[in-house]
Formats: sequence, C-alpha cells, structure tokens
Amino acid sequence: MTTKPQRSDYPYLHPITTRWHDNDIYGHINNVTYYAFFDSAVNSWLINEGGLDIHHGEKVAFVVSSGCDYFQPVAFPEQIEIGVRVARLGSSSVHYELALFKSGVAEACAAGRFVHVFVERAGNRACPIPPGPRAALERLLVSD
Repeated sequence: MTTKPQRSDYPYLHPITTRWHDNDIYGHINNVTYYAFFDSAVNSWLINEGGLDIHHGEKVAFVVSSGCDYFQPVAFPEQIEIGVRVARLGSSSVHYELALFKSGVAEACAAGRFVHVFVERAGNRACPIPPGPRAALERLLVSD
C-alpha cells in the first residue's frame, strides 16, 4: 500500500486495549500481534452482527491468506481501533481490508488484509457464506 488509509475509509471500528505483553523487546507492539488484532475485530463483527457461532456452528471461517504493511509503531498502553471493511464478497470467501489506528488519529499506523473462506466444520470443505454473516459482511462492503 502506498497511501495510508484514513479512519473515514472504514465503516466499522473495533476498539482494542493494548496489553503490556503485546510489546516486544524493541518497546512497541510486535508485528505478529497486529494479525491477532485484525482477527479479533473481524470475528467480533461476525459473531455480534452476523450471528456466527464459532464454537458449535456447522459453518466456520478460516483465514487462508493475510498480509500487513506497517507505517508507524504502536506501544502499550495506547488505545487503538481496528478499521474493518470488505473489499470483495464471493460465494464462500470474503476479502477484508483492515487498518490499525491510534485512538482519535485519522491516519492509519498499519494496513492489513486477509481472506476468510467459509467451510463446513465437519468436512473442512468450502461452503456458501451463511445468510447471517453474509448480511453483516454486505454492510461493510465498499467499492473503489
């Protein structure tokens, strides 16, 4: 990504409280932790807005691809927000675009992306996105 995303580009912002152990020996949030933040934001949306049952549902979503670009470090005890939007919604997959923002700051500190594929839990085979999650994801769909 060449331009830093702006807070206003994202229809959903998920608050995250950083924790002391998120910092690495360099004094900032470790890069792998960003992926956990992104995953938490997306799954919170799917659970709360789409009714996805991650523990007992017959259909679940697996991450099959991910990436992140880092622009500015973040460190505990900063409050952050993860911006979530859907760039592409297929029949069984969804492409997310995410961004990490310091609370109250318009410009992103990092921009990420990942792809979920919905699968039948029993057979691990791709399946159509269930109606509840699909409706929730459609509300985050943006066009360029």
